[in-house]
Amino acid sequence: MKKTILTGIRPTGNLHLGHYFGAGQNWIKLQNEDYDFYLEIADIQALTDNFDNPAKVRHNVREIVMDMVAMGVDPNKLHLFVQSMVPEIAELTVIYSNLVTMARLYRNPTVKTEIAQKKALFGNSGESVTYGFVGYPVSQAADITAFEGQLIPVGEDQLPLIEQCREIVHKFNTIYGQTLVMPEPLLSETPRIKGLDGAEKMGKSLGNGIFLVDSEETVKEKIMSAVTDPDKIHKDDPANPEKCMVYYYHKLIKNKNINTVCEECKAGKRGCVACKKELIEKMIEFLKPIQEKRKELEENPQIVDDILIQGTEKSIKKAKETMKKVRKSIKIDYFNEE
Repeated sequence: MKKTILTGIRPTGNLHLGHYFGAGQNWIKLQNEDYDFYLEIADIQALTDNFDNPAKVRHNVREIVMDMVAMGVDPNKLHLFVQSMVPEIAELTVIYSNLVTMARLYRNPTVKTEIAQKKALFGNSGESVTYGFVGYPVSQAADITAFEGQLIPVGEDQLPLIEQCREIVHKFNTIYGQTLVMPEPLLSETPRIKGLDGAEKMGKSLGNGIFLVDSEETVKEKIMSAVTDPDKIHKDDPANPEKCMVYYYHKLIKNKNINTVCEECKAGKRGCVACKKELIEKMIEFLKPIQEKRKELEENPQIVDDILIQGTEKSIKKAKETMKKVRKSIKIDYFNEE
């Protein structure tokens, strides 16, 4: 039988190059391999820190689906679904909440890091953090187990979330009998894409990324502001391309002229403005097929709805099968007694 993969993304905004190279290419690779692949739009988890702006989350669900399909995600090769439309996930979340302590959730390094990053929302010391946010690893455990996920693509920074899920599965199976499938992390060679400002991570809120939907003018403005080698003062000064974000992006999108870019930069035969202009041209060329595909989806919104409806219906069917087994194990299948 095919092994099952479960992964997801929170609809908090349009996708940028960090998503494309960091996760999207891996999704496309996995969808073409012999897996039963569930790809979740985690809108309920997006609400844990956007609870005061549900309209934003709702809008971003369709935006992110258009981005994903435009970049190459094929709804015919995987199950693309919306988390909130699978009620069994919410039911499992409630059941699992009895199997994990608040102290354990607070010790989760991923949760601790994210609380510290959201001081504006949760206070300087996290004094205003919500139950929903602290408990989102429980919701993730429900996501994984609802579809009997066996392999979960993650980077190393997300391993604590998988470990939390494994603890919940172990405790459930110990108390109620072997019911849930134990997931394993599928460590992907997911690169962390740097921002135009040289920061180690491109982020939606950091203003340092190129988005798949960016117009030509926006791409020009962003690239012209990209950080270059600070030691290159004059146009003809030799420079170190490894210190330059413009060179970094030339490599990222596989500019065929990359060797020339590197050698001219080192020899002081290439000015930063000229190099940026070449990158602008290549970046616009790179984004063009993605944006053309996306425009087709924008003009045919029913296609987007159909993708989500079909993927969610298939996902609900699987989650119902899991929930039937869980209910039997914890003896709340009152009207299905043998």
